[in-house]
Amino acid sequence: MGSSTIFLLFLLTTAFPHQNPNFLVHADSTLIQNTCKNTKYYGLCVSSLKSVPTSKNADTKGLAVIMVGIGMANATATSSYLSSQLISSSTTDTNLKKVLKECADKYGYAGDALQASVQDLGSESYDYAYMHITAAADYPNACHNAFKRYPGLAYPPELARREEGLKHICDVALGIIDNFGG
Repeated sequence: MGSSTIFLLFLLTTAFPHQNPNFLVHADSTLIQNTCKNTKYYGLCVSSLKSVPTSKNADTKGLAVIMVGIGMANATATSSYLSSQLISSSTTDTNLKKVLKECADKYGYAGDALQASVQDLGSESYDYAYMHITAAADYPNACHNAFKRYPGLAYPPELARREEGLKHICDVALGIIDNFGG
């Protein structure tokens, strides 16, 4: 079992510790497919949820928590990637270093917002969960805009790919939340 799977299992058990025994409804392929039909990125939704073994034991709310966990992993990995670029960069360009630091911080904030949404989901505060996930999806825009402030700096294709990935993951999580309202 990988560390991300263990982390997601931890999220599920800590977010919903006092649920009744009916909380864990097997999320067979039909539940995952029906849940994902209401999201903007069906293929991403299905493949992501099926890649996490705990999804087979989750209800719709649990599937949302799993998707948020995938977003947290993405945001954390991107923040780490940016920090490593900052450390390994031999450039003396202070603007680039400043932007890389700002972007690493923004992706860290996205991870924090997603963590807050897990707590919101656990307490059935769906409006707040929605707000935190929306904020997490928007933090990459601040990073992209930081590059635009310095015309000589090109927005790296790898960062654009990661930004799009986080936004899509957040869109899927929001679509799942729409399945059970608030």
